[in-house]
Amino acid sequence: MVAWAGMSNDSSAAATLIPLTPCIGTCRLDERGYCIGCLRTGEEIGRWRLMDDTERLHVMREILPARKKHVDPNSDSAVVDALRGALWPLSAPPTGPGWNHADMTELLGDSPRQPAAVLIGLREGAQPRLVLTVRTDHLQAHAGQVAFPGGRTDPSDGNALTTALRESEEEIGLDRALVTPLGYLDCFETISGFRITPVVALIDAEAQLYPAPDEVAEVFEVPLAFFLEPANLRRYTMEFRGHRRPMVEFVHGGHRIWGATAAILLNMLQRMGRA
Repeated sequence: MVAWAGMSNDSSAAATLIPLTPCIGTCRLDERGYCIGCLRTGEEIGRWRLMDDTERLHVMREILPARKKHVDPNSDSAVVDALRGALWPLSAPPTGPGWNHADMTELLGDSPRQPAAVLIGLREGAQPRLVLTVRTDHLQAHAGQVAFPGGRTDPSDGNALTTALRESEEEIGLDRALVTPLGYLDCFETISGFRITPVVALIDAEAQLYPAPDEVAEVFEVPLAFFLEPANLRRYTMEFRGHRRPMVEFVHGGHRIWGATAAILLNMLQRMGRA
């Protein structure tokens, strides 16, 4: 049973309850000296009942959550923080050619690439999930393929962020008021002649998404943790226009995620130090 202590003796204010111990039962230390249940050190456990409420609150709200991220780098909060730290900031989007420019030059030459943007949308929740689409079969380019919502930049857009939000609104009905942009991944050049700027953003857990039938056949979501598992990254070589090109892909729930979409995800993993 957990014992509780009241913060305040003021009967006019609601008491803030603090557990006398964050653990259920007896703390047990692992080989690192942390309790396997609450992550407190032996010193913190020994002093717990001697601490005042302010100090206990500081340990529980600040020290223990930060320690959990350090001890468990695969926790959802730690992974999202790692992703944030891997991005180009919103104030300094990537410029210049895509990270794969040399490979595309062999196939396309130095012709100008058309600007485009996609939204790498991470739906918030207990298990963060990336939002993806399946393009309709009648589209002229990349029909039936898995893609991030996005498209070519219109002259009126002004920047990649505006393009990604506008295209996401058009393709999957995403209300931009429910989007929190975080930053950018490196630009990527496609065989169809585009230079894509990937915009990474959080999507509110309550956002309603639905496909625009003229462009999108399906909207689906994949846990971010799936892409972080090395075994789920598949590498292969493809022959294209006389060139052997190294490729990557992911397969999840019957969806094959390959081409530009998989390459952008690979760049994300590389920037996070996970590939």
